[in-house]
Amino acid sequence: MRYLSLVLLICGCSSLPHGNQPETVRVLTYNIHAGKDASGVDNLSRVAALILEHKADIALLQEVDRFTTRSGKIDQPAVLKKLTGMHGAFGKSLDFQGGEYGIAVLSRWPIEFDSLHRLPVTPRQERSGGSYEPRGALQVLIRAPGERISVLNTHIDASREDFYRRQEMATLLQLVAHPPRGASGTSLLGGDLNAEPGSAVIDMLRGSSVRDPWPECGEGSGLSYPANAPVKRIDYLLLPPGWRCVSAKVLETETSDHRPVLFVIARN
Repeated sequence: MRYLSLVLLICGCSSLPHGNQPETVRVLTYNIHAGKDASGVDNLSRVAALILEHKADIALLQEVDRFTTRSGKIDQPAVLKKLTGMHGAFGKSLDFQGGEYGIAVLSRWPIEFDSLHRLPVTPRQERSGGSYEPRGALQVLIRAPGERISVLNTHIDASREDFYRRQEMATLLQLVAHPPRGASGTSLLGGDLNAEPGSAVIDMLRGSSVRDPWPECGEGSGLSYPANAPVKRIDYLLLPPGWRCVSAKVLETETSDHRPVLFVIARN
C-alpha cells in the first residue's frame, strides 16, 4: 500500500510473534540537499557511504529528488536503496523541475507500507514554481525484529516566522497521537523542523507525547546548519514514552549543506 511527500515518528508498537527486539536502534536524520555537498557539487554516493559508515538502521532524509533537472534526472531514492542495500520509501512534497521533490526513509528492515500525510495551512502558501501543494509527512511502518516501528519523516516550512510551522506542527502532533494500524501507543517525531529550541514551534511539544531528548543525551550544542559553520539546531528526533536516548551527536561533514544527526535510541 503506497501513497505519496517532508519529523520522524517512532511509536510504541505492537509486538511480533518471532524475533528479539534490537537492543538499540540507530536513526540518522539528514537533509541531503538533493544529493549535493555544501558547495553544490553532486555527492549522492557520499550520502550513501555516510549512512553505511555510521551503521544507520533507519535514515530519515529530506530534500530528496526524483527525476528533476538539478539532480540529473535520476531517481535518487532508488539510487540510495541500491547503494546502501536498504529498503526505502519516498513521499512527494511537490512537482519540481520536471520531476518530484520530497522526503524519503531508508530502513535496514522491511517496510510494510508507506503513506503520505499532507500538512495543510491557512491561508494557502505559494511555493516553488507557483505550487500550492502543502508540505507533508511520510509515514512508514517498519517490520523490525520483534516489533513494528512506525516512522514519520517531515520537512516543514522554512519561512522566517513561525506562522506556518505552528500549523504544520499541530497536524504532526495529531499524527503522533494516532499511530497506524498494527502499532500502538504514542509516537516519536523527527526531521528538518526549521525551528530552533525555544521557538514557538518547539514549545508546542510541552504537554504532547513527545520530547526533545537532546538535553538528556546529546553531545555538544547540536548545531547542524549550515554545514560549513553551523549556527542553528533545526534537525531533530523527538522521543515518546517508552523510548530513551542512549546517545546523539552531529556528524562533522559537508556532504550536504546540513550536517546529519545520529541518534542511538533504545526501549526503556
